Amino acid sequence: MNPELLSDLPLPLLVGSDVDGTLIDDQDRISPRTRSVLHELSGAGTHFILATGRPPRWLAPIIEQIGFAPLSVCANGAVIYDAERDQVLHAEELSTDTLGWLSDCIRAALPGSGIAAERVGRSAHDAASPQFVCAPGYEHAWLNPDHIELSATEVIAAPAIKLLVRHAGMTSTAMRDVLAPLVGERAAITFSTDKGLIELSAPGVTKATGFAWVAQQLAIAAEHTVAFGDMPNDIAMLEWVGHGVAMGNSHPETRAAAREVTSTNNDHGVAVVLERWWS
Repeated sequence: MNPELLSDLPLPLLVGSDVDGTLIDDQDRISPRTRSVLHELSGAGTHFILATGRPPRWLAPIIEQIGFAPLSVCANGAVIYDAERDQVLHAEELSTDTLGWLSDCIRAALPGSGIAAERVGRSAHDAASPQFVCAPGYEHAWLNPDHIELSATEVIAAPAIKLLVRHAGMTSTAMRDVLAPLVGERAAITFSTDKGLIELSAPGVTKATGFAWVAQQLAIAAEHTVAFGDMPNDIAMLEWVGHGVAMGNSHPETRAAAREVTSTNNDHGVAVVLERWWS
């Protein structure tokens, strides 16, 4: 979309942003410029939410930088988290039956892969059960110091908000292309990095479904919403909202799905767009 045509769009009542590669720069920082416009829109009565692949327990450093605690769509739409009250409001889980079936598919289609499961409790740091468990040999795509190693059977022995599959010798795109035809609609498959990691959620669960859940609670129609993202796990959200914006550093599939491409996460891309309404 031509930026000049944004004058024809209604004032957003709900704005959502992905975190990594979008709201924060490559040093994991929210720029003062971006933080300022987030405070302006919030002060003007527009709702701001996070929409991320991160679990609730990984949001504290982001919330601290923002300066207020937004409602958050976590785990690619599987969890709605109230950061202000530290409460999980809603969760969509993969059943143990589905996890077992998926594990068999992965073992056959992607030999050499490792699996891990993301679970959720009632709060971000619910100690009632381990929240991230991985099978022996699982290689993290990024630093994750809080995992617990279990047997492959134990990893899939409890419902999970995400099943993660890691293969260091493949791209995430290639992994998805192999597994998706086998999985069909039994689970939602996406990825937030192309470094050999795919993420599976309950059927139909995406950031779009999480965003829509929040919009419904706030009684806000899709045409009054704006969202920002950079990776394939953002595509459904960018297509659902009234105005979906891809970052300049986005994956090609994400750029193609967006109505507009802004500057990169290192060049205040979120602020560049929002400043057309709030400056």
